[in-house]
Parts: sequence; structure tokens; C-alpha cells
Amino acid sequence: MAVSDASGATTGVARKSSRYNWSEVIVAALFVLPFIVVYGVIFVWPTIQMVWLSLHNAPLIGPGKWVGFDNYVKLFKDRLFSVAFWNTAYFVLLTVVPSTILGLLIALGINRLKGWAQSAILACFFIPHILPVSVVFRIWGWMFDSQFGILQYPIEAITGDHLPVFRTLPLFMPTVAWITIWWGVGFNILLFIAGLRNISPEIYEASELDGATRWQQFSRITWPLIWPVTVLVLTIQLILQFKIFDQVYLFGNGGRVDATMTLVQMIFRNAFQKNMGGYGATVAVVLFAIIVIFSVLQYQLLRARGGEK
Repeated sequence: MAVSDASGATTGVARKSSRYNWSEVIVAALFVLPFIVVYGVIFVWPTIQMVWLSLHNAPLIGPGKWVGFDNYVKLFKDRLFSVAFWNTAYFVLLTVVPSTILGLLIALGINRLKGWAQSAILACFFIPHILPVSVVFRIWGWMFDSQFGILQYPIEAITGDHLPVFRTLPLFMPTVAWITIWWGVGFNILLFIAGLRNISPEIYEASELDGATRWQQFSRITWPLIWPVTVLVLTIQLILQFKIFDQVYLFGNGGRVDATMTLVQMIFRNAFQKNMGGYGATVAVVLFAIIVIFSVLQYQLLRARGGEK
């Protein structure tokens, strides 16, 4: 009889626990539902529409003819797509790793400062990040102007004459990459500063007592502990720079030069200028796939390397 009561009590507790878990699930679902709805409306549904549009020969707005994967076949045979892809990849190589390394080095220097000096120097590096791209374009356009630009003086000292930098193809991408690093490095610095401040000073004090040098402190304490932030910065920069458009479009005289074409610029030209929505969506789908693949691979590889440390 006692066993039966114990069994019944156990069953009752299990039922109450089950009902309690279901109530938790319902409450959690109610809290998550607004995010799911917004995410679905803003991201998932447009993505589905973009993929669907890429399978049609259609204008940007309006009905079109179903062509299946013909747009993709056409795209990979398009010489301009090859140019745009390699220009984008070249720009990523010029910016992602250099901006991350530069951000870390500057953050290490700023982190050693104290009081108002630290705040002032950090503000100087972060202010360019909040400037609109049109302002950045005007600033550097004036500085590199072939007639009166202040940077033409050192250029003339090296080359012997003024040089139209943005009309010289070998110099175009490196120059725009440098401007982009100047423009966005402040954000990287801010992330690294936040990571460095999470490292306890007691760890450095203990290492000093053990006779560790500055390099040993960096290689054995700072670098391993700042690695997760480094992975985050690299991933963010990879995604941002694959989507390069504004700087190349503006410095390339409104994007009229095919030799400096990037993938987002190719999407803009086909979808908005030529009203070839289906073909533009095809480029967008391919770019989306490239960003996802490279971002996931980079994140997983860097995280695995960090785990080995």
C-alpha cells in the first residue's frame, strides 16, 4: 500500500513537472515570438524572394519569365562578374587583416594611457568612424586632388609629377582600402579596448613578479585572452568588406569604370540602373553564399585555433 502511494506521489510530481515545463515553453515562446516575426519579415522573407527572383528573367518590380538556373549559368560566364569578384576579394585582402592588426596595436597603446589622455586619443581614432561616407569622400578627394591636393606634394617628391591617384588603376584599390581602414579602424579599436579591460591587472602583476618581459606578457597572457575578440573583429570586417560599395562607387566617378567593379556595385548596376532584377538578384544570391561560407569557415577555423591554445 505504501509502495502504491509512493508510486502515485511520484506520478503526480512528474505530471506537475510536465505541466510546469509546458508553461515555461509557452512563456518562452511568447517572448521569442516578436523577434521571430521581425526576423522573418525583415530577413527570411526577403531572402526567399531574392532567391525566387534570381530564377526569373524579370525587372526589379513586376512579373517575369521563369528561366530556372539560366541566370546563374550566364553569371559564371560573364567576364564582368569575374572582374567584380576578384576586385572584391582583393579589397578584402587589403583591408580585413591590416585593419584588425592596426586596431589591436593602437588599442594596446591606448590601453596604457590613463585619464583624459586615453579618452582624447580614443575619441580621435573613433571620430572618423561616425563620419558619413560622403564626408569621407570629400575629405580624401580634396587631399588627393591632382591640382591642389596636399598629398600631391609627397607624391610629386616620389614620382616627379602630380598623379591622379583615383584614375590610376594599380593605385585605386590600395588607396580606397587605406581610406577604408582609416575610416573604420576606430570601431576595431573600441572592441579591442573592451576586451583588454576585461583582463585582470592582477595577472600582469603576478607575471611581473615572475620576471616576465613585455613580449612574454603579450604572447602568453594578452594574446590568448584577447583571441575571442580578435575572431569577432575579423569576422565582422570580413562581412563588411565583402559588401564594399560606397567608397569604390564614389571614388570611381559614380561607378562608371568596369575595371574597378565590385560585387555589390554589379548588383546595383543590374538591378537599379538596368532594371534587370532577376540578374541582379542572382549576383546577390551568389554574394550572400560567398559571405556565409567564408564567414562560417573563418569563424570556425579561428575558434578551433583559439581552442588549441
